[in-house]
Amino acid sequence: MNPHLDQLHPYPFEKLRALFAGVQPPTGLSPIRLSIGEPQHETPAFIKEAVVSALDGLSTYPTTAGIDPLRQTIAEWLKQRYGLPNVDAATQVLPVNGSREALFAFAQCVVDGSKPGALVASPNPFYQIYEGAAYLAGAQPVFLNQTPANGFGLDLDSLSPAEWSRVQLLYVCSPGNPTGRVLTLEDWRTLFALSDKHGFVIAADECYSEIYFDEAHPPLGALEAAAQLGRDRFERLVVFSSLSKRSNVPGLRSGFVAGDAAILKKFLLYRTYHGCAMSVTVQKASVAAWRDETHVRENRRLYREKFAALLPILSPVLGVSMPDAGFYFWARTPGDDAEFARELFARTHVTVLPGQYLAREAHGLNPGRNYVRIALVADSAECLEAAERIAAFLS
Repeated sequence: MNPHLDQLHPYPFEKLRALFAGVQPPTGLSPIRLSIGEPQHETPAFIKEAVVSALDGLSTYPTTAGIDPLRQTIAEWLKQRYGLPNVDAATQVLPVNGSREALFAFAQCVVDGSKPGALVASPNPFYQIYEGAAYLAGAQPVFLNQTPANGFGLDLDSLSPAEWSRVQLLYVCSPGNPTGRVLTLEDWRTLFALSDKHGFVIAADECYSEIYFDEAHPPLGALEAAAQLGRDRFERLVVFSSLSKRSNVPGLRSGFVAGDAAILKKFLLYRTYHGCAMSVTVQKASVAAWRDETHVRENRRLYREKFAALLPILSPVLGVSMPDAGFYFWARTPGDDAEFARELFARTHVTVLPGQYLAREAHGLNPGRNYVRIALVADSAECLEAAERIAAFLS
């Protein structure tokens, strides 16, 4: 067996199940799960219809590069969303089966395991796929703590120049999971300078990019930042996006990667052997989803309403504030976060995720400890009921 498998940590939700073992929540209270970032808004009818109308695609093997209409649609969406002057659909866009699959596979393609001491850097807290991808690629993960002291930015100075020289891949997530922080243009300028100096590739996870609160000011994207800084070829930069949260279709498993054409050429070669081509049926339905913004604006409206309703309830008891984007509250707990989550579940039947499960001990601390992630993914009534139960629990 691959010895790197032994390095993998249990997934956060496995830890959560173990934490709740033997706990019997009140039977008179309905369960409300705010622990997992799974969109629960209704899938738009036109996307379902697009899937049904494209079922003839099941009779053919899909190509790994995807169909031209999908790549072209994604390229046009990128240009419109981020004001990009040009995106080459043939060389700078590649459909993938959701961002999770691609984020994991990308490390296997990018990391040169023959070089001793290879490092993969990521935020901390983080999406656990980054860590698992590093281990399975034969690299060592290293973490950039995000704490209130630096506004939940990346603590780039926590790695020495010698360590940065060994970094081959840097994962970033903007808007961030779980903090919701959006990287600024100056943040990107610094990251690009580091990439130029040390030669590492940046994998920008943007799966929350379309969940924001001001229609006039969408979050800055990595390709957008690169173009504004004169990096029109997106050197050593690849972004990962998905329809799951944007369009409420997590089961469709549809996303894309875009960016540096030279890297994507190699990634396409890797994926050809990997055998992970997207079904033509899914591709055709994805074209319909990427071409429509009406349902995405409605999706944002629902999240805005939930944040507006819950903030006055949770802010006095948990000190939460509005994130830059995304659908999470990153809430500081009055004591140990795991004990808080367990007792909250035991007394209110509300599930939240302990922050320590989303982070690792690094540079002397676990930056997720004494925080919980609250995902506002349930419908408005359930979210409001959960907030009221949490407030009553704390009072």
